[in-house]
Amino acid sequence: MIFEPVTELLIELALEIVNSNRRYNILENGHPIRSIEEVRKEFLNPNTESFLILYKNEYIGLIDFLANNPNDNHPWLGLLMIHKDYHSLGYGKMAYAAFEEKLKQENYDNVRIGVLQKNLKAQAFWKSLGFEYYGESTWEGKVVNCFEKNLMDHC
Repeated sequence: MIFEPVTELLIELALEIVNSNRRYNILENGHPIRSIEEVRKEFLNPNTESFLILYKNEYIGLIDFLANNPNDNHPWLGLLMIHKDYHSLGYGKMAYAAFEEKLKQENYDNVRIGVLQKNLKAQAFWKSLGFEYYGESTWEGKVVNCFEKNLMDHC
């Protein structure tokens, strides 16, 4: 897997991936389709690193990463989204595993993620990858379950 930074030249690909996931968009903001302006704001900002996930010459997803959340001084995944055409084929797990290796190489000890409380499928996904629930918070008026994974090798 290759993580290619989202740029203005690639923003249309990000928009296509986001808009292929209508159910998630409805869960997140009540609308099935996001605008190009919304996607630019989310993935072309100075606070996070956003990447398109490239696998076998196909853009299959997006990952958004915040190296240091000023609220708790921990690194956070803002989003891992696989294009709807590639759901249930193991790409999400493969993409996360590759990104986790990248984090380990960059000497991160742990990573956190917030999952919308109503997104039970995503919560099961993150738990299956070794993330552990540690509390809840709110994000843009919605309840979010917070998970963390220790990235240190257990010897």
